[in-house]
Amino acid sequence: MSRILPALALLCSTFQSASLPAAETKQTQILVFAAASLTDALQEIGTAYEKTSAVRVKMSFDASSNMARQIEAGAPADVFFSADTQWMDYLQSHNLIQPASRHNVVGNRLVLIAPAASEIKLKIAPHFPLAAALGNGHLATGVPDSAPVGRYARSALSALGVWDEVAGRIVAAENVRAALMYVARGEAPLGIVYASDALIDKKVRVVDTFPANTHEPIVYPVALTKGAKPAAAGFVSYLLGPQAHAVFIRYGFTEPSTEGAADRSGGRKSLAWTDEPSAIHPPRSSGRTRFDRPGCTDRQHGSCPTSM
Repeated sequence: MSRILPALALLCSTFQSASLPAAETKQTQILVFAAASLTDALQEIGTAYEKTSAVRVKMSFDASSNMARQIEAGAPADVFFSADTQWMDYLQSHNLIQPASRHNVVGNRLVLIAPAASEIKLKIAPHFPLAAALGNGHLATGVPDSAPVGRYARSALSALGVWDEVAGRIVAAENVRAALMYVARGEAPLGIVYASDALIDKKVRVVDTFPANTHEPIVYPVALTKGAKPAAAGFVSYLLGPQAHAVFIRYGFTEPSTEGAADRSGGRKSLAWTDEPSAIHPPRSSGRTRFDRPGCTDRQHGSCPTSM
């Protein structure tokens, strides 16, 4: 009998230790699809939230257009955090988000950047000599027909009367972080990105900031997707709270603009809403359902998943 008791105790201990990993794997996990420009701030916020909740937050970042198209294709995202209202409007018009959960969280500014060692000096104004400053080089920004930063850039340059001069010299990056990378590596002498992106890379410097009246306000809305897990609502609420707000401000984001027409979420402000589908220019489908485009990152794994 004296030999049986220790054996039973050892068996129980082994069973309990073997059960722990299985219990841990059942931890609720939510998947957030977010604009590439949110990467650093949202990673920090996600880590802080996990310390206060039993929910694990997994994130994937890319251009808002690509993220929206992935959700439309059936990707199992619980939260969509866009860099503009148009792609959120697009998903809402297709009944793919929960309108009541939609909120404008932060704003941003549009800036012209150059490599840190560059001696280019420009003052942004109507008909400023952007083409001459490029020399034989190109201007890096997002895809003008789909990526929000590219649309903002085209709008600003058009308002200033210089778009036609540089339209054929655009390096159309998949997302803003890819555009930032082109300039940081010296592959493009100038680029147009968000102020928050310019702050996180010391290899670039801000040449000047675009006047706010040259483009529609830059607003980042967030919403639960149609099939979101109940646990995702807590994370969205956290994004609207003071702790997350402080992180966003530290990373260079601004208060969201209150200009524009009311959106379809019951009275909150949403900018540049239109009922015309042609106002949104979705990227041509490549037939892929993977996050294998430049600039896509996965916070938990350090790279993009190879399949949905």
